[in-house]
Amino acid sequence: MEDPYEELRRRAADLATGELEPRAAVYDRDALFPRESIKRLAEEGFFGLMIPPEYGGMGRGLLAYAVVMEEIASACASTALIWGVSSALVAGSILAWGSEEQKGRFLPALGRGEMLGAFCLTEPGAGSDAGAVKTLARREGSGYILDGEKMFITSGGVADLYLVVASTDPAQGSRGLTAFLVERDRPGISFGPPLEKMGLRASVTSAVYLHGCRVPEQNRLGREGEGFRTALSALDRGRVGIAAQAIGIARAAFKRARDYARRREQFGQPIASFQAIQWKLVDMATDIEAARLLCHRAATLADRGERFTMEAAQAKLFATRMAMRCCEEAVQIHGGYGYLRDYTVERLMRDVKVTEIYEGTSEIMRVVIASHLLR
Repeated sequence: MEDPYEELRRRAADLATGELEPRAAVYDRDALFPRESIKRLAEEGFFGLMIPPEYGGMGRGLLAYAVVMEEIASACASTALIWGVSSALVAGSILAWGSEEQKGRFLPALGRGEMLGAFCLTEPGAGSDAGAVKTLARREGSGYILDGEKMFITSGGVADLYLVVASTDPAQGSRGLTAFLVERDRPGISFGPPLEKMGLRASVTSAVYLHGCRVPEQNRLGREGEGFRTALSALDRGRVGIAAQAIGIARAAFKRARDYARRREQFGQPIASFQAIQWKLVDMATDIEAARLLCHRAATLADRGERFTMEAAQAKLFATRMAMRCCEEAVQIHGGYGYLRDYTVERLMRDVKVTEIYEGTSEIMRVVIASHLLR
């Protein structure tokens, strides 16, 4: 039976290998925002992948997103992250929680890649404890005044639309959080300088400051008090995407390690002929397949409309640790060359580490999984 995702995967793979991968090393080296790669993703319609046809998108589900994410991440993890945040977290949240007016106003532009989205939940004092958000949203007239600081925001200062989680009722804790859509040109929103990161250097990460930022009521996403649920549902989708991103990075590391082992000779023969190297490659290939199955299982549950919070956490936990191991082994197989910037595995190892941290650390994933297992 023909795979309904194969044509989509092939399109993404052709774009990734033909255009995204050749630019990735330069973007990383110079910390350049990958505008040309983002433009090409938009031209191919991938920003509208999960947006319904009535808003100009393809109307595909989370499994299709995971398939495309893996291909893009295998070429350029920074580009994959920028695309994923805008598509799954921001556009996905508007689709799930937005009014018809908001969907009509924002989804077509997000789907065409004319508008880039950023997700603003994390703060200097609210990381793993997302319920500790201190950014305030105070009612004033027909809108709200936002004051606070967001930290580690992907595409901060570059994105056009910011999904901001703020507290409308601090006494209620996480139940008092509300989500807002804030355009970049609104008075009162400003941005810190790009942060210097270990990896994903082509993806701009910065602080976002809100000082007396007036937002009209029609930019509130969902009802007051639904912001925490909005954020958690976005993170469920995002965790499937991070699992797929990690699988793509691991796959790239495996391919380079395998190819290097075939051509590198020691003791008069390719190192691929030694069992020690073969077993490393066997474990890498097997773990990648296992991670992909976990990722696709979570995405399939989501597409069926079923709960997938635990499965998304399992996929992210396993896939990201697996990818870290694969990149470590790829560097080890390359020996001293793997430690050099001239070799792609060095970049892959830097890029992969943060997958164990953002959108929920591995420790938080274990907390999420345990809370479901022990109910």
